[in-house]
Amino acid sequence: MTHRVGFVVFDGVTLLDVSGPAEVLHQANRLGHPYDPVLISPRGGEVATSTGMPLSGTVTAAEAGRVDTLLVAGGDRLTGLPGDAGLLETTRTVATGATRIASVCTGAFVLAQLGLLDGRRATTHWRHADVLARRHPRVRVEPDAIHVRDGRFITSAGISAGIDLTLALVEDDHGADAARRIARELVVFLRRPGGQSQFTTATAPPPRHDLLRALIDAVLADPAADHGLPSMARAAAVSPRHLTRLFHTELGTTPARWVERVRLDRAQRLLLDGHSVTSAARHSGLGSDETLRRVFVRHLGITPTAYRQRFATTGTAAGGVPAAGTPRA
Repeated sequence: MTHRVGFVVFDGVTLLDVSGPAEVLHQANRLGHPYDPVLISPRGGEVATSTGMPLSGTVTAAEAGRVDTLLVAGGDRLTGLPGDAGLLETTRTVATGATRIASVCTGAFVLAQLGLLDGRRATTHWRHADVLARRHPRVRVEPDAIHVRDGRFITSAGISAGIDLTLALVEDDHGADAARRIARELVVFLRRPGGQSQFTTATAPPPRHDLLRALIDAVLADPAADHGLPSMARAAAVSPRHLTRLFHTELGTTPARWVERVRLDRAQRLLLDGHSVTSAARHSGLGSDETLRRVFVRHLGITPTAYRQRFATTGTAAGGVPAAGTPRA
């Protein structure tokens, strides 16, 4: 049975919020899982995206009829007040008959203004999470999640997280293998779980202080080495107290917490590349299976074994070849 997905779009919509999820659905269609995407806007016709490139062929809510899944795309204008009355009414109309309602990035503001997220957990782009929480105090905003599911409502973080969200929808509909195959085809991360942070230590902005930058590069190069506070302070030729102050000033955390996050990032990648839990614990620097389990549960809300079973490539990298460093036995 074909599943209809209605994308609510508008002038100024972020193009990737639409094209990313649409491409996931296109790839699902190629695998024999039929989705019928329809672009819905307040007036129908053509809308201009944030890039200036147009989206043509949009229809009004009345013309669209019922959809199975509603997806509200994001755009900078959605964080302003007052909300666009036409956009709100369009979303309200389409949402009435939808069995599943989702948003990408600031699209959560539309759902929140309609009261659809009251009493529910939700997320949005980290830059706008505080605004969403202040403006809609009845929404339980989780500012650091990739995507959040609460009943039939699913909200995602900024821009590329819409791809993760749509892969999750496909997994709901057609299983994890379909989602993994699409992710490999698109050459994207083999689906980040919703509870994963919007940030990673590897992609965080580099510190301004040269001393700290060199130390961080060393930790990222070999997370399993000795990176206790005394060892790092000796390597940086500063006192432990001064190093702690630098971490607080530049990174907003302690050296120990930052190193733990680096090791967690490495352990996630090792598990996704097919390593065993024990191997991931050892090579990430977290040491033991029990330590790895505690860190995963504290940061991600899932055990390493469950994470590996759900998201790993079962010993193969994209394309079906053994992942680098994957144990043979």
